[in-house]
Amino acid sequence: MTDLRVGLGVDAHAFGDGVPLVLGGVTIDHPRGLVGHSDGDVVAHALTDALLGAAGLADIGALFPSDDERYGGASSLALLAEAYRQVREEGFTLVNADCVVIGEEPRVAPHRAEMRRRLAEALWVEQGLVNVRATTTDRLGFAGRGEGLAAEAVALLRTVP
Repeated sequence: MTDLRVGLGVDAHAFGDGVPLVLGGVTIDHPRGLVGHSDGDVVAHALTDALLGAAGLADIGALFPSDDERYGGASSLALLAEAYRQVREEGFTLVNADCVVIGEEPRVAPHRAEMRRRLAEALWVEQGLVNVRATTTDRLGFAGRGEGLAAEAVALLRTVP
């Protein structure tokens, strides 16, 4: 019998000056980046939490605390890879994942394929198992006002036979 587990991850960060914008492991040319203890990649953070949640593990903040200087400026793809390593140690493997960037800008479509490639590479899975999409909030809320970005991700895991 195969055991399926689903997890949901959500993350949000404010825009700030003087930091690069990293989404799904891709550095995007944009006047402002996302402020975070690591590189602020909301896509990778949401996906990390989705994987951890599906496996019944603690959240990203418990694994990589923001008060731990080892993770200051860290690549969120590296954190994602480490979290998935722990998920695999618990006996799970990824069936598929879907990520949604929430905000008015930047446009995600030109970077979507590269985001999918980098996220899949960090998880050691084929690119077709990881999807990235985007939506706006029709100018509502902090993301709609251009104050930052949010992301949501869902991950489906199965037990390894």
